[in-house]
Amino acid sequence: MQIPVRVVALRGKCRLIVCALLLAGGVPGNADDNTTNRTQADVQTLPGTQMLLLDEPLDVLMVRGINRFAERELRRSMQTRSQNWHRDYASEESYLQSVQANRERFAEIIGAIDARGDQPTLQMIISQDDFQSGIPILASSPECIVRQVRWPVMDGVTGEGLLLSPKSTEVTASVIAIPDADWSPEAMVGLSEGVDVPPFVLQCVQQGCEVLVPTLINRDHEFSGNPAVGFTNQSHREFVYRTSFEIGRHVIGYEVQKILAAVDYFALRRESQRKEGPIGVAGMGEGGLLAFYAAAMDTRIDSVMVCGYFDNREQVWREPIYRNVWSLLTEFADADIASLIAPRRLTIEACSVPEVDGPAEVTPGRRGGAAPGEIRTPEIASVRDEFALAQAHYQSLGRPGQIELVVSDGGTGPAGSNAAVTSFLTGLNLDASLKTPAKLTPHLPLADASARQARQIDELVERNQRLVRNSPRIREQHWNKADRSTVASWKESTESYRDEFYDEVIGRLPHQKLPINPRSRLMIEEEKFKVYEVVLDVFEDVIAGGLLLLPTDLKPGERRPVVVCQHGLEGTAASTLDQRKDRFLDRGFAAELAIRGFIVYAPQNPYRGGDAFREIQRKSNPLQRSLFSYIIPQHEQTLRWLSTLPYVDADRIAFYGISYGGKTAMRVPPFVPQYALSICSADFNEWIGKTTSNIYRASYVYTGEYEIWEWNMGNIASYAELACMMTPRPFMVERGHRDGVAPDEWVAAEYAKVRRHYDELGLGDSTTIEFFNGPHTIRGLGTFAFLHKHLNWPEPK
Repeated sequence: MQIPVRVVALRGKCRLIVCALLLAGGVPGNADDNTTNRTQADVQTLPGTQMLLLDEPLDVLMVRGINRFAERELRRSMQTRSQNWHRDYASEESYLQSVQANRERFAEIIGAIDARGDQPTLQMIISQDDFQSGIPILASSPECIVRQVRWPVMDGVTGEGLLLSPKSTEVTASVIAIPDADWSPEAMVGLSEGVDVPPFVLQCVQQGCEVLVPTLINRDHEFSGNPAVGFTNQSHREFVYRTSFEIGRHVIGYEVQKILAAVDYFALRRESQRKEGPIGVAGMGEGGLLAFYAAAMDTRIDSVMVCGYFDNREQVWREPIYRNVWSLLTEFADADIASLIAPRRLTIEACSVPEVDGPAEVTPGRRGGAAPGEIRTPEIASVRDEFALAQAHYQSLGRPGQIELVVSDGGTGPAGSNAAVTSFLTGLNLDASLKTPAKLTPHLPLADASARQARQIDELVERNQRLVRNSPRIREQHWNKADRSTVASWKESTESYRDEFYDEVIGRLPHQKLPINPRSRLMIEEEKFKVYEVVLDVFEDVIAGGLLLLPTDLKPGERRPVVVCQHGLEGTAASTLDQRKDRFLDRGFAAELAIRGFIVYAPQNPYRGGDAFREIQRKSNPLQRSLFSYIIPQHEQTLRWLSTLPYVDADRIAFYGISYGGKTAMRVPPFVPQYALSICSADFNEWIGKTTSNIYRASYVYTGEYEIWEWNMGNIASYAELACMMTPRPFMVERGHRDGVAPDEWVAAEYAKVRRHYDELGLGDSTTIEFFNGPHTIRGLGTFAFLHKHLNWPEPK
């Protein structure tokens, strides 16, 4: 049922409260019949618009529509991925050349980009007790011996795990067996009680394979935090993900690098010994993902077994956030990743996996905020469909027998079935006759798994912190082609940087916008202004909307400047109107500016609704898109419509955003040139540190805003660079000393770069920062003066 809202005509501050209630809570569902039957004549609209009828709050409608759009795009991605591939099946050599660019791109998006050490080794871990006993062997059986090992990966990062070597036979192959994230290496080889794992590792040793079992970052949360700040309920994998993503790294990429460092060692030894021993990787659950990705990256891997991971990935947004890979599905469905392994041996096992229901419960003394996400055993029908797509590549290469799907008990049986292991070993040139292996007998106490886990986490987090500290230098080098000699040269030389950030960090939607189709309704009549609610079409299922405040003293033919007033996180357009004293965040700044004679537009942005809006980010990231991929076109469509209004001066439209609206101030005006200026309130800071620091209490690493990270932003642009993209348009920062967003020192240091830039271009009068004694709030003094000055509108007397 569509219900037009009755016109509200009230006086005093209470009328703004009514407006806030109407828009935040929607129209009451028990409206009387007279209200439901009102005609357009009863509800005033703006000229050139249709009557707006809504049966639910605008923000709810908006967020749901964008979610539908994003889900539809995920389904469509299967038809569009092929445009990023140019496979040549004429020969194996031509095929490998034709997919090399895709392989390199795959390494980039999983963050496996750092150079590994040039002297790969495996180092035995030996304690003082080992020296005294003379037996540096952890465990053994009649068939193998087990040692604890460590290997260098890159500066400050090592791998740790177990090495199993055959006792009485020559090594025939080298295998890296990767457990699920919740299995320790000891569990994977049968040394831990109470953990039911397949005998796959010991079966490989029976066939003469040496097997390395690495430690993975697990899903516990014991070390997710910092004693100086606090701890969270995030899994260790999510904690590492949060500190990695902004600088173009990923927990997946780091662990793939650990696997490939071991491949480096095995390959180097193979070359030095002049032997042809093949190399294989196999994994189960999370380890299946890593084995799959490692084999796609490195053609030295001869055989790969993926247990319980291979599937259609259109629902990846439902999985834990540490599986979120920016732009993955623009190019790399699982079948496409398999095509990077072709024509090498690939065994897919459809089997059960350790399932994950979501993050750990919040316990006393720990923060919450972990992202939702679950892991389920893939449906066999879905696995078969994706396998058929992968199989087609092997068939086109004339190697159909090199890929095999093994179904363990209908797809829900245990991993590591004899059929799957046999298929995998075939790729290592081993004619396997599998037997039940002998159990291992421990000779030494097992490693302190908790201490080992802490070491592995600390190495990655500390490496990320070093990369963050170095990121200003990386950005400076990245921007070395920007020409600051004149304003014109700056604009011309930075256009490519602007495009890069939009395309690679925000994500640009290629869709053609719909006709605007404006709808409106009068919400409030006040002495100084009227308020209209407006909705515009942008794309299918995607709308823009908000509140238009028109001063009542507009004269015929007069054109006035517009201020776009943007609300913060979980706010509504009406939040910017509410002038009650306890509304310290927005302080009714939109209403105050309308009273000063500005035309004001308060957009509804889609960052409202908790997980409902954060799911937009999860659904969009795999397609190289973000929340702002929708917000920018919404604002473009809004400005397009505002420019048609006879009382709007289209050349004098300013943006002023608070908190999350301040984020919008940094991410929309630089890419929407019609905005004449931008004011960032209560958000400007050293953004890369804000999103990655493990020592700053208000870092996003410790909060519930799990949508906040933007892939590789730290190597491309922080807030100073984004502000400089505004040049020569005016830019201002509003900053309360007690604002917990960031320390004053961070804010001042980042803004100093902006000020210097404007000064060097002779534009020092076009930028400023106002510090004031106050919290996370609009102040409305210096910023209002800034608007009056740069929009050429007289201040009230």
